[in-house]
Amino acid sequence: MEISALIQQPEGRRIEFKQALPVANDLAKTIVAFANDAGGCLYIGVSNNPRKLIGVPEKNLIKIEEQIASIIHDNCAPVIVPEITFHSLDDLHYIRVLIHRGSDFPYFIKSKGKNSGCYIRIGSTNRLADQSIIEELERRKRNVSFDSEPIYGKSINDFNISSFKIQFEKLTHEKLDKYITKKLGLEKEQNGVSLPTNALVLFAEYESRKSMFPYSKIECARFKGTSTDTKIDDKSITDQIGIQASEALKFIQRHVDKSQVIEGVYT
Repeated sequence: MEISALIQQPEGRRIEFKQALPVANDLAKTIVAFANDAGGCLYIGVSNNPRKLIGVPEKNLIKIEEQIASIIHDNCAPVIVPEITFHSLDDLHYIRVLIHRGSDFPYFIKSKGKNSGCYIRIGSTNRLADQSIIEELERRKRNVSFDSEPIYGKSINDFNISSFKIQFEKLTHEKLDKYITKKLGLEKEQNGVSLPTNALVLFAEYESRKSMFPYSKIECARFKGTSTDTKIDDKSITDQIGIQASEALKFIQRHVDKSQVIEGVYT
């Protein structure tokens, strides 16, 4: 996309504009956040208010490129390799710093360490990642999903999945036996012992899973008017997750105008 059209877009998850080279710490945060997420581009030489291309002096391009490379190398870990390129429009020069989505998660600022210097991109801002996000990034590095992680110290029999069994057999016309639960990743064998995974727990009845996932439910409410002052109806849907979406849809259908068309729900 041409820069003239690009700068009309708002800053967001994968794009940021700067009039001049940011201070080292701010630049490092943006680079780390891009690498931890979907990658992104930083454009230097674009003013923000008003948003327009003002350029960078041509004589400074090489110097700024070297500064960018040094800041990223000295402040970011693991190693992030940027693509730094020079561009121009109507004799105005600007710099594009392209950061690819990383694979050696999590990325962080060296001086702060992983737990205090790991940033993610939320909208157009860089936010400090909490421990749960850092753990998710580490799983992403190992190509392991949260659902598939085994739960140590628990037995499969600790969780009641009777409702899910009925749903599964109704939909597939197959019996949910041990072979199927392993195939679906609901249990894993570790040192000859079958352990439940997070997925199995989420498909369990609420009473047997609430100690681990107390918020694995959907809260529905209808209010009078456009404020939340007067509640007309509410429902807490605590069924196993295979049912929650359809139950939430029933709540919505109960309260919408009959002329409205709701095609279905995707889970």
